[in-house]
Amino acid sequence: MPAEALQSTPVLPDSGRDLPRVLSIAGSDPSGGAGIQADLKSIAAHGGYGMAAITALTAQNTRGVEAVHVPPASFLASQLDAISDDITIDAVKIGMLGDAAVIGVVRVWLEKVRPAVVVLDPVMVATSGDRLLQESAEAALRDLLPLAHLLTPNLAELAMLVGESPQDSWEGALDQGKRLAAATGTTVLVKGGHLAGAECPDALVNMNGLLGAEVIQVPGERVATPNSHGTGCSLSSAMATVQARLGDWEASLREVKPWLAGALEASGRLDVGTGNGPVHHFHHLRPVPPAGGFAARLRAEADEDLKAIYGLDFIRGLASGSLPEKEFAYYLAQDAIYLNGYSRVLARASALAPTETEQVFWAASARQCLEVESELHRSWLSTRPVQAKLGPVTKSYVDHLTAASASGSYAVLAAAVLPCFWLYAEVGKTLHARFVAAGEPAAHPYADWLRTYADDEFAEATRTAITIVDGAGRNASDAERAAMVTAFRQSCRLEVDFFDAPRLHS
Repeated sequence: MPAEALQSTPVLPDSGRDLPRVLSIAGSDPSGGAGIQADLKSIAAHGGYGMAAITALTAQNTRGVEAVHVPPASFLASQLDAISDDITIDAVKIGMLGDAAVIGVVRVWLEKVRPAVVVLDPVMVATSGDRLLQESAEAALRDLLPLAHLLTPNLAELAMLVGESPQDSWEGALDQGKRLAAATGTTVLVKGGHLAGAECPDALVNMNGLLGAEVIQVPGERVATPNSHGTGCSLSSAMATVQARLGDWEASLREVKPWLAGALEASGRLDVGTGNGPVHHFHHLRPVPPAGGFAARLRAEADEDLKAIYGLDFIRGLASGSLPEKEFAYYLAQDAIYLNGYSRVLARASALAPTETEQVFWAASARQCLEVESELHRSWLSTRPVQAKLGPVTKSYVDHLTAASASGSYAVLAAAVLPCFWLYAEVGKTLHARFVAAGEPAAHPYADWLRTYADDEFAEATRTAITIVDGAGRNASDAERAAMVTAFRQSCRLEVDFFDAPRLHS
């Protein structure tokens, strides 16, 4: 098959796949940092389904390669045929090949299968300096290069492929990349990772006929770390995976390069080996807190405010029935105003909710505010002369919830409204228990209120709200989770102020 047939921009089924099926043809690294182990991690990190055909077995760790065993080339051929006979392959990454016989098998297979994306990392010399390709196989490897769509040599390998010494300048490396692209008719990714200095650029080099070399540079900063084991493997397999999805080499590089920089920055967290350690392929994935963990964090955040609420004269008087009626009347009048705004915020939570179950819950809670709780307030207030004027604390609380609803974050809004469930439920349960322990005296002037907030349906609604917020917090980003905590704490503080307001304003 003519090499040109594999060099054209691939036309992918359905214009790319959200879950590319990517085959790594490479050697094995038992320490897990390079070779097919790194490839499979990189493929998974970029949303691909990884497969592997093993070309060589190595005995290596983070300090270097101790031995290499190349199985019979016929067995590699069996691996490749078994995969391609059954599975459609969207992209191929080729790494360590070992000897000329192995390279010949890969060449025959490529010409037969014609994968849409082929990224060839010409593994000849490891970062540690260990040679990974027999010298007698170099000519066979050069013949294989034109069958790839992208070549990703390190600077030492780039120099070997053009028959020169490694360059110590970016300009010199780019010049070698242009000559390799011209010789192979294939796009070359020139990598600046082994150069000195604070900058770490990469460049895609194409030969565009009479127009000469086309160079697309992507700048970057060097990451100071002793852990770069498997960097080349990780980059090339990531490029194959993203290219199968995007179909554009520049776009693929601009997605992969920041990921690799992050993998290098986070490599120390792995604490693997005593030499040149591996990169952290999954640094971008956030650990999901266990179920109930975020809710427990919020409950701890509310402890001080609950203690403050129980210490208020208003609460002590409400529990005993000795609270002056004018203070309770002020509280109910403000609560009626508050619930009107709160119901609107709950309706907004319903509109933002990601599931139908949560939509229904918030909508039902909004209706409960307007129909049940507000009716209790209106019934009590209708027989008493109370001036229903918006108080400063009520305004602050409603403004806070309105701002949360306008943030666009469902998680933050849910956290902001939770204290009106949770703190009310806990306080109501405690006060009702004291009321029951006192024999539920018929003369208690606030018995109806105590019974309402100790109601089983309200308790169940509170448990549901806690579960919803816990789930939203578990799935939120770190920044959004922090914003949830801030919104929750502010609402808790306002709950304290709301209970204390009658003393100050009645």
